[in-house]
Amino acid sequence: MTSASRDTGNRIILIAHNIRSLWNVGALFRTCDCFAVEKLILSGYSATPPRREISKTALGADSWVPWEKVTDPNEALDRLKSEGWRIVGLELSEDSCDIQSYAAQDKTALLIGNEVLGVSRELLSVCDDIVSIPMFGKKESLNVAVAAGIALHHFRVS
Repeated sequence: MTSASRDTGNRIILIAHNIRSLWNVGALFRTCDCFAVEKLILSGYSATPPRREISKTALGADSWVPWEKVTDPNEALDRLKSEGWRIVGLELSEDSCDIQSYAAQDKTALLIGNEVLGVSRELLSVCDDIVSIPMFGKKESLNVAVAAGIALHHFRVS
């Protein structure tokens, strides 16, 4: 049984734009499997399988989690919107709401960005909603794969 075939209620897609670390890409595959994400869309310069570094952290999930590679994330976002997906950016911004108060829709596409730069303003402007994870320590950010895991867990159980 693949992650996409489990009856989990709402449908979720993850769009990962310009992820520079191969290990983070692998962790995203593994996390997508854990939370029954329908598809992982890798955009920009995000690496794709087969790569040893991706497989190492994916623990095999890169061989069964459905994925696609797109160069231009705007094309993927436009396509998803036309198919009825709600685009949700994960980024700390003036327009973001606390993820704890956000309820995922029936078809939610989570957009995450580069480890250092996050999701660009241009891509955030395409999002239907922007959510952020509250921080309680000195740092104002998490590793992108960790943040995606927190958001996907929330979307799956909300």
